[in-house]
Parts: sequence; C-alpha cells; structure tokens
Amino acid sequence: MKVFLSTDMEGTTGVVDWGQVRGPAVEYEYYRRLLQAEVNAAIDGALAAGATELVVNDSHSTMQNLRPDELHGRASYLSGRHKPLYMMEGLDDSFDAAMFVSYHGSAGATSSVLHHTYNPKAIAEVRLNGVVAGEAGVNALAALAHGVPVVLISGDRVTIDEALPFCPGIEGVVVKESVSHNAALTVHPELAQERIRDGAESALRRLGDFQLPTIEQPAELTVRYHNRALADLACALRGVEQVDEKVVALRNDDPLQLFRTFIAAVLLSRGVSE
Repeated sequence: MKVFLSTDMEGTTGVVDWGQVRGPAVEYEYYRRLLQAEVNAAIDGALAAGATELVVNDSHSTMQNLRPDELHGRASYLSGRHKPLYMMEGLDDSFDAAMFVSYHGSAGATSSVLHHTYNPKAIAEVRLNGVVAGEAGVNALAALAHGVPVVLISGDRVTIDEALPFCPGIEGVVVKESVSHNAALTVHPELAQERIRDGAESALRRLGDFQLPTIEQPAELTVRYHNRALADLACALRGVEQVDEKVVALRNDDPLQLFRTFIAAVLLSRGVSE
C-alpha cells in the first residue's frame, strides 16, 4: 500500500500565531517539532494498517520544515520551493491513498485559526463549483485527476467541515477548536498525536469504503482577490476569465489542468503581493 502525505503547519496543535510557523523565530523551532511528531503519528498509523511505501510532501512556507532523518517508516521526503504541483507534488496514480496533515481553514473561514487559502496577502476567497473551498478542497482536484482517494485530514473542526463536500467520509482528526484568527483551544500534543495515529490506521483499514473526491466535471474555481490588480494579472493565464472587479473564474474539464492553472495564478499573486 502506497501512501501520499501532504503536510501544512497551521493546523498543528498549539499553533495560533504566524510567528510559530515561520522561521527563524525562536518559537518556530519548537512548533516545527510538534509538526514532525504529528506527521510521524500519521506515518505510524499508516504502517500499522499495512502501508509499505510513504511519500511526505512538506508543503508549508519554504517547504523545508521537517527533518528527513527523523521521519518514521523510512518515508521519502519531498521538500523545497517551486514545486510545479505545490502541495500535491509527487502524487501520481501509483498511490493508494492521500492524507492531509496539519491543514487549516480557508480564507473565508474567519472562525478558523490562521485561516487562508494559499496566499493570505492576495486571496480573499476560493469557491469550487460554487462551494467555499480551502486548500484541502482545491488539492482534492489533483487527487481526483490521479484516481487517489483522500482519506484523512487533521486540523481544526472548521477545516474538516470545509473538506467534507469534496471528500465525503473522510477521517477527520480534530486537534483544536478555533476561537478566532489567533486563538484556539488545543488538545495536548500527545493526545493530538494519538488521534492522528489512530485516525490514519482507521482510514487505511477501511480504504475500500472510500470514493474519489466528489467534484463534478467540468469544474470551476472562482477566486476573489483582495485587489483588482491581482485579478487583472490572473487573466493573462489561459482558461481564466474576469467575472467581477476582483473575481476571476478558472474552468476546465481536466481537474489536473484546472489545479495547475490555479497554482500558476497563486504564484503570480506572490510576485505582486509580497
């Protein structure tokens, strides 16, 4: 059984502030170890369920947050910026399952701690076929394209609820309850790790019950930016149409190409907004 694991960091238990997830802050060094422990917990659960090969895509910020020699199960480690498929780089149709660890709520989920969608400085909201989508929902496009079910997501409850329209039946692991953008009631790290391990094992033991992401094709992503300049810029990409002053629509009958176009739009927005 081959498992793909995409990990962010804002969904880690205890994390409530940007300074905790961005180096070289002192706090970051502590919280990156909590992230490492949660990733390893997911790996342990996968191994217990029979996984034989694991690939971990470090998808947060500079995408070099984990220590490869400390990954359990001799998992392969994919790190570094400028991956063509970003958070889903490394996934292909040889995988049996995908897991999302330490994910967070969407840009529009104001009740989710550190909520954003790919670029908090540029993107105000993303909808997939009219439904508000966080990074889990958008990333599910790549999983669908490769015929791989998404079986687990960890983070706060808002994050899991947002993923359900696109990944029904997903094993949701709640490690914190968000209070606001910068506050949350989090469980003890040891309990979070236990929940993630048990969730990963449970999900893979019932792998046959999962369906592929439920995203009707052809699909449409609508992206609302914070300013018009970013929307204008995105329209330089093929398949992107401006539908309002700050809103563009991305349409394609190929879910992977739609995902690629979205990633290109994100990378364009980084060059302007940062």
